[in-house]
This record gives sequence, C-alpha cells and structure tokens, in this order.
Amino acid sequence: MSESTNKGLLSLPLKVILTESGASHFIQNKKKLFRIKLADNIEEYGISLDSFAPQTIQQMILVDYISKLEIALPEFSSSKQGIMDLTKIVVFSLLYKQFDKDVYATLIESDCVRRHNRANPSQIIDEQSKITDRQVLFHLSNKEEIIAQSRKAILDPLWLSIKDNPELSPEDRNVFMLMLEKFLNRMSRLNWYVITKFYGQNGFDEMLGRIHSLLREYMEKGEVAEYISLMIMELALNCENVNMRQEAKKLYKGIPDTDMLIYDPEVRKKIIAEMIKKHEMVFLSWRLGGGSSSIGKQGRLQITLYNKDDEFQEVKESIEAKKSADLRKRSLIDFYKELPEGSEGVDLGLYYLSYLDEACKKVNVKFESLVNQYAASNLMVITLSFNF
Repeated sequence: MSESTNKGLLSLPLKVILTESGASHFIQNKKKLFRIKLADNIEEYGISLDSFAPQTIQQMILVDYISKLEIALPEFSSSKQGIMDLTKIVVFSLLYKQFDKDVYATLIESDCVRRHNRANPSQIIDEQSKITDRQVLFHLSNKEEIIAQSRKAILDPLWLSIKDNPELSPEDRNVFMLMLEKFLNRMSRLNWYVITKFYGQNGFDEMLGRIHSLLREYMEKGEVAEYISLMIMELALNCENVNMRQEAKKLYKGIPDTDMLIYDPEVRKKIIAEMIKKHEMVFLSWRLGGGSSSIGKQGRLQITLYNKDDEFQEVKESIEAKKSADLRKRSLIDFYKELPEGSEGVDLGLYYLSYLDEACKKVNVKFESLVNQYAASNLMVITLSFNF
C-alpha cells in the first residue's frame, strides 16, 4: 500500500535514460552523458549507476528528466526488496505528477476562477495561461501563513475521516495520513498560486472540496503500487528460475532434478557465475509515458521483462521477418493458464495478477498485459502497461 520509505541507497545496476530536458540539464551542469544500449538494442543518452538514492530518482521523474529505467541481473532474489522499492518509487512519482495535473485542471473549472476570468480577460487562468515561474514566486513570497492555513483546511477533514474509520488498523491510518501529506508536499507552486490567490473568497470552499475529492481518489490509486511491485517481482523470479534450470542442465548433465541444484547455495553461486560469464541476463525496464510536452501520456507506465541473451535481437528479427508461428502473443492471464500444472509460481502469479487487475479496475487505472514468446529460442518478453 505504501510508498517505500527507505532513505538509504539502493544498490542496483541502473541505466537511466534521459528526456531532452534531462539531457540539457546535465549538459548545462557539465555532467558527462553516455550512449547506453538497452535490452531492445536501441542506444540512447543517459547515465549508469551502481547505487542511488530513491528520492533522487523520484525528483528526476517529477521534473521530467527521465524517460526510461533499466536493470539487468542474472538473478533477482538477492535484490528483491530494492527492485520492489524502485517500482513503487516509479509508480508513486507518476501518481504525484498526475495528481498535480488533475488539481490544476479542476481548480480552473471552479466558480472562483471562472468569475475571475470573466472580470479579468487580460489575466485569464486556464490551460493556456503563460504564468511564469517569476510571477508565481513573487506572488507566493509572502504567503507562508495562507499556505499553512490552506494545507490545514485541506488535510484536517481527511485526517479526521481516516482517524474515525474503524476498518483501518493503526498502521494503515498512519500510512494514509503520510500519503496525504506527500501528495500535498509534491504539489506544484502553480497550484499553490491559484489556491492562495482565491483563499477566503466566496466559493473557496468549493476549491477545497475539489482537492479533497482528488486526494481521496489518489489515495486509493496508491494501493495499486504494492500490487504492481509484487507482480513484477513474481514475474522476475519466474524468469530467473527458468534461466537457472536451463543453465543447470548444461552444467550438470545427467542430473534430472534441476530444482535440487538451483536451490543448493554453492551450486547456485556457480550457476550465477556462469550466467554472468555468458551474459544470460533478465532485463527489467520501466518506460515512463513522456515529458510535459507529451499530451495525454504523462500518466502512462510500461514495465517490460525480457529473458535475453546476446543473440536476442537477431533471433527476434529472424522470427518476425518470417512471420513464423513461432512467435506467440497472448495476455498474461492466458500465459499463466497455459503453464504446465504444478509449475512453480503459477498459483502465486495468478493470485497477484487477479488482485492487480481488480485493484486497477476499482480505481479506474487502465491495465493491459502481453506476453510475446519466441519458442525456437525460448525467449520471452512480458509487458505490463498502465495508464494512471
């Protein structure tokens, strides 16, 4: 349910692909960029990190500096919590951005703003308004007390409803209260500009009501983050196990019980070392919908999991060129249903998938899944798409 609260560094081999504005910012600050090859063999400008602060990645997403993230590992078990934390950071960052956009959209539809626009045609506040950062900062420079009072007026009724909800545990109450604060803390100066401009005027309560409704909506959407992180981790572990069993068969020919091998700590180390040597990795990428100029795409997230080796692109292109029946496309639910009975992870995967699908429908988040399988090479690409 909650966003990761880990304040330390995450140790993951992360490739960060930058947007145009992100690349410009790095270049202006004399930071060297590199052309980075991703799992799909496309090269883009970005940076590579071995460890990073989650809040740094979140801040870069919030200011539209990141277009993609990718990690490549032979096994995910030892990095489970870090990968789940990173997934939740990405999801919450998109929710914060979408919330901020929706707040502005609803505020400019309020009676306060409509009356102002009719009375001041040269100072209209709408989607096309060119209100500069300088104007906003000047207006907010002496509004600290009004901002504090506005925050209190927004939060108090919601906190009270959470506190009085008998269905919530003390831990859940704390989580929801903290979540409310985080959404407000990440609201843009432009929204505070509008709020403080009309503070105390006739109809200001309508503005508060609109913000209350959105906060309730996005608190519920926040629960999806937990299900997404669990689903991604389950899929990654399944891909890991498939690869390890294949490698175990090559290394220990004649031993039928590959499960016994991959769960033996010493044997497992040898298998992982061999997979690293052969560059047999599982790739996990997060593609963010787009920057501020990508109309209608800011709330999109595509998470892709690749079983990939050095021959991946060649095999993929060969299969697609021949339009072979070797390429199978189906939904994730069909993929799970078609796995052999007794396969490890099937029940758990279906369990997570059903909860994720139900949670997305409940809060109006569009969710789609697709599995592309290249049978000749036993390669697989799983894609989960969300629109918040």
